[in-house]
Amino acid sequence: MIEVRRGDELGERYRPEIAKVLVRGFAEDFSSFSTDSERLAAAFAPLLVLENWRLALVKGAPAAVAFVTEGTQEAFAPRWEPMRRELGLLRGTITHLVVRSQFVGAREGAGLPGLGEIGFVATDPAHRGRGAAKALMQAILEEDFEDFLVLEVKDTNEAALGLYRSVGFEEFRRRPARLAKRAGFHHYVDLRRVPQA
Repeated sequence: MIEVRRGDELGERYRPEIAKVLVRGFAEDFSSFSTDSERLAAAFAPLLVLENWRLALVKGAPAAVAFVTEGTQEAFAPRWEPMRRELGLLRGTITHLVVRSQFVGAREGAGLPGLGEIGFVATDPAHRGRGAAKALMQAILEEDFEDFLVLEVKDTNEAALGLYRSVGFEEFRRRPARLAKRAGFHHYVDLRRVPQA
């Protein structure tokens, strides 16, 4: 059975577990910060704004995670110290700057009251293909928001795009990726929930 809970309901002891699932789920994207998933999870754990994270639990263990924010809410509260402690002065500083510039602040089309932005949906590799991310998304969509967006999904991430489509999202915008050849994908895809009849 899959149970979905808010990070702040589960408390501080789940903070490292959320970070581990996040880092494992985005291992390829985060590899420029570090390939040591334990150190990377330790660097990200203190930055998580727990009330904005949701977890799909299987037998009490996090199987999938995602954030949901509205208006000016944030998923991360970046701080220099944990990044530098875990990743070193140079790499920690660069990671901190990237997190601040890319993961903090409302993105185009988001940040409005009543509009839930869902992001960093990640499934622990041991639980992939078992319905944890879908159960997580379905529970989030039952929350009290007028509408939902998912922004900046790589056009090559067919698993994520398939998941979002399966729970009622459709693409509404594509934006070219900078340095697409080097990045390994061409566009960021933005999706919104299809209005329910």
